Amino acid sequence: MQLSYPLQYSGNPRETADQVAELEQAGLDMVWVAEAYGFDSPTLMGYLAAKTERLQIGAGIINVFSRTPGAILQTAAGLDNVSAGRAVLGLGASGPQVIEGFHGLPYEKPLGRTREVIRLVRSGLKREPLESHGIFDIPLSEGKGLGLGKPLKILVHPERDTIPIWVASLGDKNVEMTAELADGWLPIMFVPDKARDVWGDALDAGTAKRDPGLAPLQISAGGMVAIGEGEDTKALLEFLRPMYALYVGGMGARGKNFYNELAQHYGYEKEAKEIQDLYLDGKKKEAEALVPMEWMEQSNLVGPASYVQERIAAFKEAGVSHLSIVPATDNPAATVSQLKEWVS
Repeated sequence: MQLSYPLQYSGNPRETADQVAELEQAGLDMVWVAEAYGFDSPTLMGYLAAKTERLQIGAGIINVFSRTPGAILQTAAGLDNVSAGRAVLGLGASGPQVIEGFHGLPYEKPLGRTREVIRLVRSGLKREPLESHGIFDIPLSEGKGLGLGKPLKILVHPERDTIPIWVASLGDKNVEMTAELADGWLPIMFVPDKARDVWGDALDAGTAKRDPGLAPLQISAGGMVAIGEGEDTKALLEFLRPMYALYVGGMGARGKNFYNELAQHYGYEKEAKEIQDLYLDGKKKEAEALVPMEWMEQSNLVGPASYVQERIAAFKEAGVSHLSIVPATDNPAATVSQLKEWVS
């Protein structure tokens, strides 16, 4: 099991990025860089490539709406070059709130777009001409534009002719596609003890169609890490309530919130509805209070050393290959070093 880290920052990301080199020395294997509708991830990934030597640098994630397949191919190839073959391409469909509200694009056919982007990036890295006449029309068909387009291959020679592609997905059909096509899977607020019940059928269906040339699907999941005895350590979970409430209650609208559906799949149907109602009514604190403590406990690694080791074992049993960690300690590097010893 390897250790991965979702880059955490508020305000200026350079300050946190500068700490990643220290975590690399302590044993960190991979860093994920999100963008949502904040700073773009490729710029920070390039910065991290210059600051580090060994760890893999992943986009976590680039959404498949805001860039053309050609632009995603160029970005992946460029990042792999400046990192000397350490880039990981994380893709996802994001959600209608970001795609329609921030990018001004209709949130249509997210699974189909993801599938086509994966195919085009993989063929493009092998310097095959980009061609697609499905959701994407590359090159433009006759009668569109000036009629001068022709299939083009990437101008440069990529560092590698294949780059790991991970997909962030939650819904059954999306998870099935991930298990079929992707190198890795990025679930969120993952409860290893319930993963088989929630996603087992979808993972099995996708794996049955998986190209035998692909290695087994990798998974990056985890959460906050704090090792210690007593109530003070467990109380750190309370800091997660606003994030869980935001996702379950405020990410999307009633009837179109993937994270709310996830909470329901975990067995929190009543809480999911009440959290959403309160959050959308502007009662955020009341919504936060209803986030189940059980969910936070099971999806994070907070407690005595023996308990954290039990949670690591649970994540490993659920197929997690990259334990995603956010140290909530005064000495993150020491925490990474301790976890590296346990997962090894």
